[in-house]
Amino acid sequence: MKVVLYTNEYPPYVYGGAGVAVEYLTRELAKLMEVEVRCFGDQRVKKPRLQVTGYKPWPGLSKDAQKGFGKALEALSVNLEFCKNNTADIVHCHTWYTNLGAFFAKLLFKVPFVLTTHSLEPHRPWKREQLGGAYDLSSWVEKTAIEAADAVIAVSAGMKKDVMACYNVPASRIHVIHNGIDLQEYRPSSSTAALRKWGIDPARPYVLFVGRITRQKGIIHLVNAIPRIDPEAQVVLCAGAPDTKEIAAEMAAGVARIQKTRKNVIWIEKMLPKSEVIELYSHAAAFCCPSIYEPFGIINVEAMACGAPVVASAVGGILEVVVPEKTGLLVPFQAKKDGTYEPRDPEKFSRDLAAALNRVLRSPALRKKFADAGRRRAETQFSWAGVAKKTHALYRSLVK
Repeated sequence: MKVVLYTNEYPPYVYGGAGVAVEYLTRELAKLMEVEVRCFGDQRVKKPRLQVTGYKPWPGLSKDAQKGFGKALEALSVNLEFCKNNTADIVHCHTWYTNLGAFFAKLLFKVPFVLTTHSLEPHRPWKREQLGGAYDLSSWVEKTAIEAADAVIAVSAGMKKDVMACYNVPASRIHVIHNGIDLQEYRPSSSTAALRKWGIDPARPYVLFVGRITRQKGIIHLVNAIPRIDPEAQVVLCAGAPDTKEIAAEMAAGVARIQKTRKNVIWIEKMLPKSEVIELYSHAAAFCCPSIYEPFGIINVEAMACGAPVVASAVGGILEVVVPEKTGLLVPFQAKKDGTYEPRDPEKFSRDLAAALNRVLRSPALRKKFADAGRRRAETQFSWAGVAKKTHALYRSLVK
C-alpha cells in the first residue's frame, strides 16, 4: 500500500503545527508503508519508502492580484500540479491549501481521500484581515473537501465536535487521532548556550512563549498581561512570522510600551531552530500558550516533553493535552458572542493569565511537580509511532 500526502509545509519550510505534524507522521509512516509527499517549495528527497517533491506556483499569478488573492491563486495552481498524476492507493491532505488537490485526485483516480483538520476556516474569522475576499475561497475549498472526504482525521475530540457543527459530515466518518511528539528529540536539555545567545539569564526564572504572531495564538493578550507578571521574572517572547502588517505593528507597539518600564522582556523576532527552542523549553519556569483557538496545540506537548510547566487557555484541544493541577494550569476563557473568538473580557483574561503564571513562578515545588508529570504524560500519550499506527490502520480500512 502506498499513500501520497499533500501539504503546504514540509522541511525546511515549516512555520506551524501542521508542518510539524506532517514531518513526523511521514517519517513514522515510512516505516510501515510506501510514502510520497507533494509539498509547496523546491524540496527533493528520496529515501527508502519516502519520496518528497516540492512544487512551485505558476509564475505571474500574483501580479496585480487584489489583497490576499495572489497567495490563494498560487495555492490553487500548486493543487493542480499535485493531482496531475497518481501512483498511490490513497491520498491524504493537510490544511485548506491542499484540500482541492486531494478532492480532484479522488475524482480523477478513484482513490480514497483522507483529510486532516488542523483548524477550521469558520473558526478563524481573523483570516479575512489577512486574505480579504480570498477567505471566502478558502472557506469554500475547505467545506467542499471535508464533506467529500472518505475519512476526516480530527486532531482532538473537540475538533470532531467542531467539524460536525460546521459541516455536513457524519460522526462515523470522523476519526480522532491526536498529534504526537518525538520523545528522543524533545527532551530536557542541560545546555544553556541558546539562552546566553539571546540574552536570557539562566540563573533567573522566565516565562516563555513560542509561536507565530497571529490573532489565533493570543500573544497580544500575554503582552498585555506582562505588567502583572512577577517583576523578578524574565519574559521571553519567541515570536515571529506575523500574519499581517497590522498585527506586527500592534505587537511591536505593545512590547515597546512595556520595555520602557521593564527591562527583562526579551523579544526574539524570528522562528528559531528546533535545537534552540528545545533549550528554551527546558529551562523555562513556565511555558504560556494564550491561544484563543487551538484545535490541538502541539507546542504544549513539546513544552511538556522538555519538562516545562504549562499555563494555557482552556480552549479546544488544549483541554485534552494539559491536565490542570497535574501537568500545568488552564486559564478560563470566555469568547465574545460575535464570532471573533476574542475574549469577552480581554482585561480579565490577561489578568487571569498573569495570576496563573505568578502561581507557578512563585512555587518551585509546583514547577517540579508539573514538569515531571508533563514529561510522563508526553511519553505515555503522545508518540508519533502510535499516531502513525492509527493512521495506517485507517488507510487499510479505506483501501479494503
